[in-house]
Amino acid sequence: MTAASKSALVTSTAGAKRLRRALYTAALPASLRWNPQLIALYSRLRAAGKEHKRALIACARKLLIFINTVVARGTPWQAKPPSAATIGASPAS
Repeated sequence: MTAASKSALVTSTAGAKRLRRALYTAALPASLRWNPQLIALYSRLRAAGKEHKRALIACARKLLIFINTVVARGTPWQAKPPSAATIGASPAS
């Protein structure tokens, strides 16, 4: 086994363990049943030949991006992405 292929099998321990576990646990039902964007991502990755766990980890990362965006913008979650015209606009007071 080469060093490159061996490193691909190692699980990263960077970041908070509880946060990684929570994201993975949340991504499982979201990517298989509830969130249309994550369902599409999971299906696309599986069709491209990715393993279940790798596709699920990608969905967990995308979920983290969704969470960071909601917090940064200070707006509630919207199932549909906002239009390009409203992304730069400040929220109404």
